[in-house]
Amino acid sequence: MGQHTDRGKTWSEMSARRKAVGAAGGLLQVALMVAALNDLRKRRPDDLNGPKAVWVAASFVNFVGPVAYFIFGRKR
Repeated sequence: MGQHTDRGKTWSEMSARRKAVGAAGGLLQVALMVAALNDLRKRRPDDLNGPKAVWVAASFVNFVGPVAYFIFGRKR
């Protein structure tokens, strides 16, 4: 209690540091998604662990989907 945070504030109310962290996180998330989708586009279905459509859908789930794809989705 009594702890000051930027949570729940509008963009204009946030500190410059919080804006930078949020923007960097958003860029990282989009970069991971684009990398996963590009990799999926180039791979044949038999080079994947599971259906391609499932991995494409998972790529849109925050950081978790693309990271899971790169760790578990591709056959070695």
